[in-house]
Amino acid sequence: MLKQNNWSGTHYVHGDLCSGCITSSKTVMLEKKSLDEFLSNINKGKAVIVSVSPQSRASLGVAFGLSPLQVFKKLTTLFKALGVKAVFDTSCSRDLTLIESCYEFITRYRQCHSTTDKKSKLGLPLISSACPAWINYAEKNLGSYILPNISSVKSPQQIIGAIIKNHVCQMLYQRPEDIYHVTVMPCYDKKLEAVRDAFVFQLDAQGEKIVEVDSVLTTVELLDLIKSKSVDFASLEESPLDNLLTNLDEGNLLYGVRGSSGGYAETIFRYASKNLFGKEIVGPLNFKTIRNPNFQEVTLEVEGETVLKFALCYGLQNLKQVVKKIDSGECEYQFLEIMTCPSAGCLNGGGQIKRKPGESVRSLELKYMENVIEADPFENPIIKGLYTEWLDQPGSEKATKHMHTEYHPRVESRTSQLQNW
Repeated sequence: MLKQNNWSGTHYVHGDLCSGCITSSKTVMLEKKSLDEFLSNINKGKAVIVSVSPQSRASLGVAFGLSPLQVFKKLTTLFKALGVKAVFDTSCSRDLTLIESCYEFITRYRQCHSTTDKKSKLGLPLISSACPAWINYAEKNLGSYILPNISSVKSPQQIIGAIIKNHVCQMLYQRPEDIYHVTVMPCYDKKLEAVRDAFVFQLDAQGEKIVEVDSVLTTVELLDLIKSKSVDFASLEESPLDNLLTNLDEGNLLYGVRGSSGGYAETIFRYASKNLFGKEIVGPLNFKTIRNPNFQEVTLEVEGETVLKFALCYGLQNLKQVVKKIDSGECEYQFLEIMTCPSAGCLNGGGQIKRKPGESVRSLELKYMENVIEADPFENPIIKGLYTEWLDQPGSEKATKHMHTEYHPRVESRTSQLQNW
């Protein structure tokens, strides 16, 4: 190993919704425990599996001047040198998340437009559920009037955990309890998402509790790990990727969807346009800025009538405004992609590496899709295989059991959650 780079990585505060971004003793505790537990479980002989988010790859790519593919291959080298069994890609599980979300939207839309009963129309707008800070805020502050509108589909982090612990473990000849699953994420609140009671299941034989995600490392913590091992990451050799759960095509290139926070609005909008109105959209969508760059909308018109209206809603102030509209019944959107982090949403998360002076978030957005092929989630052969071998079809009983969850009003404090981590 060569001498480490002198890249300074520190996180920053975005707002009062994201507890993980607050520099406090709790954050320090979470950082230390995550790294310590990750390394200790390798030494305990666990089958450690790491799933890396595309946002984290982009952040590391900007920091080291590498493409996302180069970052991924070098991370595979690093993790396997430490004793990790496999390194996967949450772009893959995100495709499954998007497919389930498309079916959920279509189901709700048709239900709402097949009845005049006002109570039956409460399923719209459908609101994305991948942002744990938003979910925590909604459960604690918005009561039952917002929660029914939130998508029941799990986040890509939890879905890849469900896939690994319920299905892929058998392909790897491992028992779920013998796998230690770690994710690399752009957000500190992903740690709190991982310890939600809803994301724990029990083995039938022993009744032992198994979690979908055992530990979460932020991009900043991964950078700290690289530095602590005195690794010259930019010069590290590149290893072949594990293609079992990685979006890698035959040409050895990564593929995925556009959208710095997962592409929910864009993917569902295209699917709904085609399947509800027979309008196949070719080329980029025309998102229009409304109040500010963090609030954008896209519409579909058929014969002069607006039939679909979706919005990207990033940042605390925009979130509060749209919640007021939903509460008053004045919300004109059928789908909302809500993220508490401003600008590029998850790509600009509090767990990402701090940008250099004068460096804009645009550099991250460009890096995010650098040498990454844009691809339709419905055509992903890995996801097709998961449905064929395990989940049956989107929205099926098996898919609902493993890929969906529920949200409830709660008063549980952050402290109690942290104590469980």
